[in-house]
Amino acid sequence: MSKISYKDAGVDIDAGNEFVEEIKPFVKSTFDANVIGGIGSFAGAYALPAGYKEPVMLAATDGVGTKLKLAIDAKRYDSVGIDLVAMCVNDLICNFATPAFFLDYYATSRLESNVAVDVVKGIAEGCKQAECALIGGETAEMPGMYAKDDFDLAGFAVGIAEKSELDRVSRVQKGDVLIALPSSGIHSNGYSLVRKLFFEKLNMSFDSELEGKRLIDILLEPTKIYVKTFKKLKGHINALAHITGGGIVENLPRVLPKNLSAKVIKKDIKVLDIFKYMSHHVEEDEMFRTFNMGVGMVLVVPKDEVDFVIENSDGYLIGEIVEGDGSVIMS
Repeated sequence: MSKISYKDAGVDIDAGNEFVEEIKPFVKSTFDANVIGGIGSFAGAYALPAGYKEPVMLAATDGVGTKLKLAIDAKRYDSVGIDLVAMCVNDLICNFATPAFFLDYYATSRLESNVAVDVVKGIAEGCKQAECALIGGETAEMPGMYAKDDFDLAGFAVGIAEKSELDRVSRVQKGDVLIALPSSGIHSNGYSLVRKLFFEKLNMSFDSELEGKRLIDILLEPTKIYVKTFKKLKGHINALAHITGGGIVENLPRVLPKNLSAKVIKKDIKVLDIFKYMSHHVEEDEMFRTFNMGVGMVLVVPKDEVDFVIENSDGYLIGEIVEGDGSVIMS
């Protein structure tokens, strides 16, 4: 009986090594002065930035969900890495943490270098937008675990905050104003419903046209990263909520005291055209509890800071904080 190798079992060690060499320039382009060492060690090293009185490290992890399936089917791999970074760092800033570094996990049946490189390029681009360093990752080939062309992604972001700034809920006051930061599109939540609606119920194709654009271009628009805006505004806001799965109605309560509610004026929300189109086929309540509806982040802002926040962002007013029970009131 002839002997077999790891490659015969579906794992190509040489291809993996070549992949690491190919992505090094993109990874290094995200490094800042706090990164210690290079690529290829057993762990990434990052020096704690100076200037913090009581530094606290915060971590967030997420994936891209079934938006990734659309990217795979469309053979468009350049933007899902941005989505991956966005979903993690946008959560970090809601706890007033400044993103410091990022790691990724890429799992596939068989490593296709051209696909994986495009994904990592997107991750590096996302890290640049988030002003954080990509200091490590893992690529796993697992034949038999994934279908031929499928792969999965997970991301891990670590940030640093002052301990005194962590508790945002206690800072929210009656009379504070709600300011919406627009989303770039559907972002990375609700894609099981998106896929079912467009490709099963409506029998549309990637090339179908909406709003003068190809449907697939609209659906794969990468998630907006709000880190730079946060850094500019952090001294002028009381709290912020990342609007992901669950929409405004389920994410905004995370920053509300139990004795206050958020009154959101629904007609003031600048709903994106893609959501208007979907609303012809999905109940409004279901839309608002599944999608961001055009609002990627909600800022809770003291009245005397509203002008500054609006002048230094693309935000707009959608409501206020009132007496209540910790819920969102859609009026």
